[in-house]
Amino acid sequence: MPRVKPTKKVDVLGNLDLRPEEAVGDYICSKQQDKFFVKPPNSDSAGDSIELIFVNNVREHDSMIQLQEEMLASAKRQAKMNSTRVRAMHKIQERLRKRFIEVNSFIKDCVDKKQAAEKTAAEESIYHQELGEGIENFKSSISELKAFREALKATVREFQPYEKVLNEVVKVSDIFDSPKDCIDRCDALMLAQVEISQLDQTKLTEIEEMRQRMVHITNEASLTVLGLKNDLSRLERSYNESRLQCHKWEKILAKTKSAITNGYMDKNRTLDAVANLYRLLCRRRVDLAGKTFSYEFEEQLDFIKNEVEILSGVLEQINSETETKQEARDDTVC
Repeated sequence: MPRVKPTKKVDVLGNLDLRPEEAVGDYICSKQQDKFFVKPPNSDSAGDSIELIFVNNVREHDSMIQLQEEMLASAKRQAKMNSTRVRAMHKIQERLRKRFIEVNSFIKDCVDKKQAAEKTAAEESIYHQELGEGIENFKSSISELKAFREALKATVREFQPYEKVLNEVVKVSDIFDSPKDCIDRCDALMLAQVEISQLDQTKLTEIEEMRQRMVHITNEASLTVLGLKNDLSRLERSYNESRLQCHKWEKILAKTKSAITNGYMDKNRTLDAVANLYRLLCRRRVDLAGKTFSYEFEEQLDFIKNEVEILSGVLEQINSETETKQEARDDTVC
């Protein structure tokens, strides 16, 4: 816990916040012990000599060697005991491992037997439940059969007058051989009526399905025609756009072709002008006439450049001479 008040008192041993009169007992105990208090030697007493120090050191050395030998013997004895204990521990560990394996296998066998017993018990309980359900079903079936038997007896008693009438009809009529024949023919007529009604219903269902199929096919055909019309209109628009684009590019190509043609004509004119200028300059120089060909355009330009430089130098020289003559004439006039 942090301090709150400042420290103002210290006792003789350095304890904080303790009065000196309360620390007298601690001071007396501290003076009486020699372990943590070294008394300085007296100034008039002689110290230990070198021989005495040597003897003390030899004694300490011998005692240390004896202690070392005892500790070494104890360590060897302890090592032997430890090795014996380790071997015993290994044997115990091996025996415990075998016992653990046996117990583990026994536990596994018990678990397997328990699982098999639980599985058998579950199967037997399910089988018992199924048998109970079967017994209940049989009981309900027997009760239903008893009720059906009673109802059948009541129905027989109810239809006895009809049986008498049927026997009288068979006796009077020549068509029926027996009451069973009459009942079979009536059943056949009823079955035929049922089959006819079923066939009628089936045909009506087929007709309705065919009508729905025709409607579906008609809708699909109309949708297909509409899609084809849309595709045709889209193709027509794309064709018109392509045609406009072609006209645009034809105009651009025509301008490009005319520009190329004009450039080619300008090039030919320039080549002809250079060739004519070269021939004119070569007429001045009889020794260089016909030394270059028309396709040696760079050599012709170099020759023309050199000749123009020469002519420029000649013209400058003539101009300078004319100026000097004019100045001389002006001087003479003056």
